[in-house]
Amino acid sequence: MKPLRFATHSSRVQNIAIDHGWLPSARYTNLRDIKTYNNIGFIDIDFKNYSFQKHLDAVKKHRPHLTVARDVFNIEELDQILAEARQLNLYSEKVIIVPKDIRFAGQIEKLIPLEFILGYSVPTKYGGTQLDPSEFKRPTHLLGGRPDVQRALAEKINVYSFDCNRFTLDASFGDYFTGSKFIPHPYGGYDNCIHDSILNINKLWI
Repeated sequence: MKPLRFATHSSRVQNIAIDHGWLPSARYTNLRDIKTYNNIGFIDIDFKNYSFQKHLDAVKKHRPHLTVARDVFNIEELDQILAEARQLNLYSEKVIIVPKDIRFAGQIEKLIPLEFILGYSVPTKYGGTQLDPSEFKRPTHLLGGRPDVQRALAEKINVYSFDCNRFTLDASFGDYFTGSKFIPHPYGGYDNCIHDSILNINKLWI
């Protein structure tokens, strides 16, 4: 089964992505991007300024298929985050738990209840999950990163879904994703870059 695909970006990007099989998605701080859509696929969080109440309110309103609890940087905070996740799960079909603390090694299946999907933050120069991909033994959502790196991770992880915004940044500079790298688009134009990047990402998952 192809993974569910999301680009938590502008309505302009949403329109193109949805035409090619991606599902509507947004951060809870940018719900205007999905106001014209039903059947919301994914509600993401404001990582830097997280507000559980704003997150919960957004999930209550839009009833998405997926949302993600805040990252578990400290294993000692797991119980609190699981409690938040269970509240979110009342209004979202599935909730993602993102284990980041290296002390989760060898313990993910024991500590994180099976009712939750796992989340793996794709490593970039800004950070990412330090745990080995082999630790993720159940359906997993890939958070961010390059599309080719996401696809390579599927050789090690059972990818249920992914969100990818990297190509939207490159599109603003006139570049698009070819399936293996980013290069200038032959005809230019932001929409052309978005459209062709999405087509090539889709081809990776055929």
